[in-house]
Amino acid sequence: MADTAGSDVLFKSKEVSNHVRTRFSSNTPVSARLTPEAVEPRFQVADYAVLMKPRVMSLVVFTALVGLLLAPGSIDPWTGTAAIVFIAFGAGAAGAINMWYDRDIDAQMRRTMQRPLPAGRMQPGSALIFGTLMAVGSVLAMAIYVNPVAAALLLTTIGYYVFVYTVWLKRITPQNVVIGGVSGALPPMVGWAAVTADIALGGIALFLIIFLWTPPHSWALALFRRGDYEAAGVPMLPVVAGERATQKQMLAYTVLLLPASLLPVAIGLSGILYTGVAILFGTGFAFYTLKLWQADRTPENPQAGNHAARKLFFFSIQYLFALFLALLIDQVVFYPLG
Repeated sequence: MADTAGSDVLFKSKEVSNHVRTRFSSNTPVSARLTPEAVEPRFQVADYAVLMKPRVMSLVVFTALVGLLLAPGSIDPWTGTAAIVFIAFGAGAAGAINMWYDRDIDAQMRRTMQRPLPAGRMQPGSALIFGTLMAVGSVLAMAIYVNPVAAALLLTTIGYYVFVYTVWLKRITPQNVVIGGVSGALPPMVGWAAVTADIALGGIALFLIIFLWTPPHSWALALFRRGDYEAAGVPMLPVVAGERATQKQMLAYTVLLLPASLLPVAIGLSGILYTGVAILFGTGFAFYTLKLWQADRTPENPQAGNHAARKLFFFSIQYLFALFLALLIDQVVFYPLG
């Protein structure tokens, strides 16, 4: 599906990836830049919470909860709650290790330069230990208190995000969010497996929705934050291939996402309510994607594309939340089609 320009894209991708191989250009140790306020307990607690990427974690927890509640069979409340807590800690662990590894590029991006590590409020080693302990603890606890299948899927989620996306793909390919999107799409399958101890079609349908949603969502952010990614040397698709090529791929993924969003209906997982929400919000998603395609920069309105990308980005969050909320409600008020 790539619409990049052959050797030029490869050259530019290598160019920006070479730019980020220099880690932390400052020779000043982090310990020398820690302020007295930064080491106070209240700042430490807040910064450890930031390390866990709470906004990302909230989406992970919500989609995992939906997967758990939609799965056939039953799970006692304590075990179900424990599974969600372990998933939350696993997501937080992946976020903390990601911030530890990406502290050099975070220091060059306006959106991330105030995070604990680039701002000098925390030692890198502390973040790595924190993330590693949470990762190991959450997977072991899931295996002991829930079931081994859910634990294996949680381990895959953390490992894929840390090693495949963060360490390998993010800095070398403009398709980083496509391939790396597997990790963000797995939490509903973890929640599902917590109940059923297997991998089933229902969990795969939820996975596919998030997997196809991730590229247009992430590229919308990359479009209006392109300057940040260029400064940090991250080869996001808009940086390497340009805005038009990115918009084409966003359209393609939107075309795939809309029918995929109706898979829960096709397999009997949801009914009329979800169908209506999926069609309504899917129409909105397509509308904002098309508006982005039509937004031409002119001397009179040079920010037209950025404004359209920003609108799509924020609507895409509402879209995913609405779909998964409708899936939950449909379990209570279920009216099958046909």
